[in-house]
Amino acid sequence: MKAMIFSAGLGTRFKPWTNSHPKALALVNGKSLLQRNIEYLRQYGITDVVVNVHHFADQLIEAIIKNKGWGSKVTISDERDELLETGGGLLKSKEFFTPGERFITCNADILTDLDINKLISFHNDKKALITFGVMQRKTSRYLLFDENDRLCGWSNIKSGEERISLPSPPGEAQGVRREKAYSCVVIFEYDVFKLMEEKGFTGKFSLIDVYLSLAAEQLILGYDHTGDRLVDVGKPESIAIAESVFP
Repeated sequence: MKAMIFSAGLGTRFKPWTNSHPKALALVNGKSLLQRNIEYLRQYGITDVVVNVHHFADQLIEAIIKNKGWGSKVTISDERDELLETGGGLLKSKEFFTPGERFITCNADILTDLDINKLISFHNDKKALITFGVMQRKTSRYLLFDENDRLCGWSNIKSGEERISLPSPPGEAQGVRREKAYSCVVIFEYDVFKLMEEKGFTGKFSLIDVYLSLAAEQLILGYDHTGDRLVDVGKPESIAIAESVFP
C-alpha cells in the first residue's frame, strides 16, 4: 500500500516557527512531525510515500534527502507554484498511486496511534470507497454520521453552518446524526480519482468537499477509534501536549 502525507500547508496558526520553517519540520521530542508520520506508516509496512511541499519546500526536501526518507522511499509532489489544499494535492499526486490499488493519506500535523490494520479491516468488511478515522472529541467542526457510520454531512458549531449530503428519504423522519471529529487518517479506493474528475474537481480544493460531494452516491464511512491517542499539533502550545503523549 502506498501513502501520502500532506505537508504543504502554510501553518499560519503555528507562528512564529512557520515564519522561517515548514510546520512539518517542527520537533516533538527531537523528531519532526514528518518523521513521526513516516515512522507511523512504517509500523504497518507502508514504506512508499509521497509528500507534498509548498511552504519552505526546500527545507523539507533537504531534510528528506539528508535523512534518506527515514528509511522509506519518499517521492516529492511539488506545489511551490500553487498550494492546492488536501483534495487538490491528492489529485495532483494521482500518478504516484497504482491503478486498482487502495492507498492511505494522513496529515503531517496530526499524531495518532490509530491502528491502521483495524482501519483497513473495517474498510474491507464494509466495502467502502473511503473510510477515515473519527473520534468523539471536542472540536469546532464535526462530520455527521448516521447509525451505520455512513457520512451524511458536516457542521460548524461556531458559525452554525451545516451541510447535509445524505438527507432522509421524503416522508421519513430525520434519523439521528452523530457528530464525530475527523482524525485525518484515510483509506481510499483508487476509483476516487475518476469520481473527483467526474464531479469537476480541479485545482485547489479540500478533501472534505470531496467527501460531501460523493457521500450521497458512494459509501463513505467513519471508523470510530475513540480512546486512541491523538494530538492535533495546530498551535505552538500543542507541542508540549504532543511531547507528553508521544515520547
